[in-house]
Amino acid sequence: MRSLSPELLAAQRSDSAVPYLKVTIADRIGGIRRLAFQRLYTGTEPDGYNAATMPADGSLLRARVDGGRLYYQRVTSPGQTSDFSTWTDLGVVAGVDTALCSEGSNVLLFYVDTNGVDVKLRESSDSGATLGAAITVVTAASAVTWLAADVKSNGDALLLYSVGATVYAVKRSGGIWGSATAWTNSVGSVSGLACYHAGDYNVAVAGVDASGDALLWTAVYGDGFSQAPDTWSALREVTRASSGSSVTFRAPFLGQPDSFRLTFVEKYVGSQAYSRPYHGYTPATAAYADNLWREPIPFDLASEYGLAVAWSGTAAWLSTPSGVWTASLDDGSTDVTADVLEAVAAERPPAVGGRLRLVLRNDDGRYTDEPLLKVSAEVRVSRGYVTANGPEASFGPAYWVDAVEYVSGGGEASVVLHGSDGWALLAAWRARRQYAWAAGERNVFGILQFLFARAGLEFSSVGGSSESANLYPAFTIHPGESGLTAVRRLLALLPDVIYLRGEFAFLKEPLVSEAVVYSYGVDHALLR
Repeated sequence: MRSLSPELLAAQRSDSAVPYLKVTIADRIGGIRRLAFQRLYTGTEPDGYNAATMPADGSLLRARVDGGRLYYQRVTSPGQTSDFSTWTDLGVVAGVDTALCSEGSNVLLFYVDTNGVDVKLRESSDSGATLGAAITVVTAASAVTWLAADVKSNGDALLLYSVGATVYAVKRSGGIWGSATAWTNSVGSVSGLACYHAGDYNVAVAGVDASGDALLWTAVYGDGFSQAPDTWSALREVTRASSGSSVTFRAPFLGQPDSFRLTFVEKYVGSQAYSRPYHGYTPATAAYADNLWREPIPFDLASEYGLAVAWSGTAAWLSTPSGVWTASLDDGSTDVTADVLEAVAAERPPAVGGRLRLVLRNDDGRYTDEPLLKVSAEVRVSRGYVTANGPEASFGPAYWVDAVEYVSGGGEASVVLHGSDGWALLAAWRARRQYAWAAGERNVFGILQFLFARAGLEFSSVGGSSESANLYPAFTIHPGESGLTAVRRLLALLPDVIYLRGEFAFLKEPLVSEAVVYSYGVDHALLR
């Protein structure tokens, strides 16, 4: 049901109402900004362990380990003309990972000393302009390999480090570092750690499980939000490669410039070997503990050590030792209402999906070089009327552009956008591998939520059936199967239907007992 203002409700019941159509275009997929990264720096630094953060003053801080030495960089106003090639040598370290984190003007830089077991910290209270003397946070029992950390606004912090296949946590409270404690999970090996605090300490772990499968997991180290303080959640799978596939995952980075965003490296050592970073993100309303991720997509880069993530209030940043990229967090939303010549929208069953044909005037070339008009841009069409208070529209459906067509002739020019709704996004998602849930492992609602998230869509319930919550079937998504096919198989188990509202999909069981909320023929006369 749509909520309409009294004025809009009165206008739609009038037999002389003037229609109004509001159309906006934005660079979003499923309501999340599609980050268009621009490379600002291409250097000659070798690939290696690296980290980045952005404190409150907007400076970009980067660290890297090269040849057993730790290098540090601070660029105060990063941009097109910035110098990202100048580094400060901080001295000899172990040739393993480093970690950077910040909150406000407080910056923490962690590294491993030359003995391989002492994890050191250099801290700054002036946004990284100066670093304090090194202190030893913890001495590990044997060689440390990977680091991750984050700090809260009150100065409390968490350091994670791996020794072999075990991850240890060291927490600072009230300015005092505690003792290291081993996690309660178990894996075969660890090949990367990431940490970001938002309610809890949200963690990403790359590695191999006991059976030899390569995985990227998420987990939560509790700070009292969704997990009890100082306890670990179970590991939750993001992606997997079977043993024998020659694929492993490594070097994750995690942040929240808008939604949670995760980068990691997929490494293949077979014929035509590669090490390629991937990027995924969560739906806007998803909690980290929900472990809902859009299908990670590859980044055009070769790197074994990954893309460090940093951000300000207006932009996201990615960094490697030899590269810096940035993307605006502004989705460029533009109102094109005044230029609409024609709009034809067709609502169709999920098997077909809704379609849009939108024609915009282009007689003066206003859209000829418009970067927003591109495949996958979001078009939102909101229908309404001219009311007593002026034009009003009910927040309308969303479509994503499949094709852009420029038409000219006879002294006229226009741009035609062809789009599809969220069902097309779901149909376009294809399982890269098999996904399987044993009976009793996850309910139908949870599997549906996973599928819609993989396509970049939100999923919720507005009166879903008891079966959707209480049925925990054995279910398999086969390699190459589309999300739409899998959803239709799940819906066959339920009395429910799914309907779309923009990037949101809602599960509902239609009931004959439901009251009528609107009717035509009396107060609202039928035109035809």
